[in-house]
Amino acid sequence: MDRIVIADDHPLFRAALATALMQAAPRATIEETASLAGARAALSGVPVDLLLLDLKLSDSEGFAGLAGIRADFPAAPVVIVSASEDEATVRRALAFGAAGFIPKSATRSDMVEALQAIMAGDVWAPTLTEAGPVESMESRIASLTPSQLKILIGLQHGRLNKQIAFDLGVTEATIKAHLTGVFRKLGVHNRTQAVIAAQALTTEV
Repeated sequence: MDRIVIADDHPLFRAALATALMQAAPRATIEETASLAGARAALSGVPVDLLLLDLKLSDSEGFAGLAGIRADFPAAPVVIVSASEDEATVRRALAFGAAGFIPKSATRSDMVEALQAIMAGDVWAPTLTEAGPVESMESRIASLTPSQLKILIGLQHGRLNKQIAFDLGVTEATIKAHLTGVFRKLGVHNRTQAVIAAQALTTEV
């Protein structure tokens, strides 16, 4: 039996998604949470077959929540549900590893169709134009390991190496070693450039 988690801070939309899920996967167990922390707690327990994640949660900064979950729980498919449905946002979500993108403006029948396609293993998103390849920086950030991603977020928050080391429970030398890999994957040469690159995680959606 599938275990599906809905992470959205709007109760009415959670209810709409749950109704669509009941049609798309009648035998599934559906759990709801209003925060990214709740989603991560759910993922840390019994395996989750699908996570429906809103991009705008009170404890999540833009795409950072999606990127972090994909890094820490790579086996769990994540579908973004968002009121921001412009093509750039859709492409960025897919670049960060989303298995699909469902606009909040979608009809219930479209939601059911999307959920059925995703649960069958397909990637589902609104129709995209042929032009406009996925932005390279999103793909580069998505290639970071979980530890590298945490370090990048630490840099973005203005943390010093020793502070990041304390946060992660490692030595400062370990952080310095990881930074080399972060810079290489992002195609940058220093902390300032890395922080600028990390803006892709928190640009308004």
